[in-house]
Amino acid sequence: MSKPKIGLYWCASCGGCEESVVDVAENILVVAQKADIVFWPVAMDFKYKDVEALADGELAATLINGAVRTSEQEYLVKLLRKKSKVIVAHGSCAHLGGIVGLANFSTRNSVLERAFKEVSTMNNPQGILPKEKSEENGKELELPYFYNTVRTLNQVIDVDYYLPGCPPPPQLVAKAILTLLDGPLPPKGSVLADTKALCDTCSRRDTKPTKIKLKRFKRVYEVEIDPERCFLDQGIICMGPVTRGGCEERCIKANYPCRGCFGPLDNVKDMGAKALSFIVSLIDSNDEKEIKEIIESIPDASGLFYRYGLAASLLKGKKGES
Repeated sequence: MSKPKIGLYWCASCGGCEESVVDVAENILVVAQKADIVFWPVAMDFKYKDVEALADGELAATLINGAVRTSEQEYLVKLLRKKSKVIVAHGSCAHLGGIVGLANFSTRNSVLERAFKEVSTMNNPQGILPKEKSEENGKELELPYFYNTVRTLNQVIDVDYYLPGCPPPPQLVAKAILTLLDGPLPPKGSVLADTKALCDTCSRRDTKPTKIKLKRFKRVYEVEIDPERCFLDQGIICMGPVTRGGCEERCIKANYPCRGCFGPLDNVKDMGAKALSFIVSLIDSNDEKEIKEIIESIPDASGLFYRYGLAASLLKGKKGES
């Protein structure tokens, strides 16, 4: 009896989610015993034609990480949707847009101008920008089209499950793959992590005061952080109260506050707005001028509250050229 087939694909991301699969370590052998990996471009030499040749639904499951930014990525995820029984949005970028989704605060042209003309590491005296088509030595070359906005995976194709994290912990990746192969499957649309906030399982939860009131928000480099005490009680913004648990507290255990990579809890439409509401409730002042000063102690509120979820938010990003 042939084994089920699975695929893995990488869109707009840093590559950390691919590393999370590698970090499954010896458990990848358990996966290999149960399934054949028939598409994984980052690790094995497969071609697009190999996927195109598959029958519709032939793949038992495909894990797709990264947001969708180019025409090539859109083509591949639509193709993989057609060839797969189950699609998993693997990691924050596929799930919510991720760090790359912050580019939605800029337009397509401003992103290209910055990357190819303005950064100090770029040597481009002629100011050449990437073009879809060009000719070199009599041959026509073509690049994928770079869309104006970053989109989450479920804004492009139908997604069955979500594996959160930047990147997801290897144990969570292994568990998700084995669940897809062995069952029972959770309800469609499930996020494959805790249903409660990170604060609910945080090792510092007992040091969190019942009521927190702050005159100033501190950045991590400004204070010597007590490794045993709640970050919020130290005046440091932590997204734990509005972030889904299941990350194994990797940041917390490294003495760094949660930044929200596991995304919102169920039924929260806009994690940034939820976080902003929560943070504002901590301000200890009724004076308009003082409130403004306290808020200004947060240097990049939009980048903080929408760090991982701008593309999935109600804001979506800046409107601009198509």
